[in-house]
Amino acid sequence: MYNLILVRHGRSEWNDLNLFTGWHDCPLMEIGRQEARDAVPVLSDANLLPDILHTSLLQRAIETAEIILAGLDRRWIPVRRHWRLNERHYGNLTGLDKAQVGEIHGAEQLRLWRRSYDTPPPPISPDNEFNPIASAAYADLAPELMPATECLADVVDRLLPYWYDALVPDLRTGRTVMVAAHGNSLRALVKHLDNIGDDEIIELNIPTGVPLHYVIGDDMRPVDQAHPLDRTITTDKLVR
Repeated sequence: MYNLILVRHGRSEWNDLNLFTGWHDCPLMEIGRQEARDAVPVLSDANLLPDILHTSLLQRAIETAEIILAGLDRRWIPVRRHWRLNERHYGNLTGLDKAQVGEIHGAEQLRLWRRSYDTPPPPISPDNEFNPIASAAYADLAPELMPATECLADVVDRLLPYWYDALVPDLRTGRTVMVAAHGNSLRALVKHLDNIGDDEIIELNIPTGVPLHYVIGDDMRPVDQAHPLDRTITTDKLVR
């Protein structure tokens, strides 16, 4: 049996402003940092101490992980950062107010862009101030791999190679693996692990800052559903 811990980053500034964030590299709010600190005793009490960390290239996930590792006195463990764990790319919606997008394009179109499995928003324009293509973080990323927009299906497609090539080999060493990432990249991973249907995954929400614990079998499939390490959140509350 192998231990896998998933943690969605704490609340960020753009979460609070109700803006489409995606690949924009916005920082945590103080409440988000506190959510990360609150995860420390939860993991400690469960005796789940990560031996290796995987996170994205976005500071809100990186900082969440750093706070947790510092609190657990585990800052020395190996850390791997990869773009495949980034949040879903919201294309030209990046930086826009969600409510205003609904007013302009209608509630149904907003719902499709936000929650459907296979409907991506319009691609980000080259002159969009939030286009990350020129960021030094992606200097080594092949241009054909750089998304201009994504639906959740696209996130699944770009995340699964990382599951097989990086996470599975680390799990097989017997080390406890922690993934600190984002709502949609974690939803994509949970979809694969729990074999959730395309229609069902639309309703799955992963709370910020709450560690989810999977026990993984030798076949690299979960022995059971993810167990939220927070007594106020039951497994059924992950689906709304």
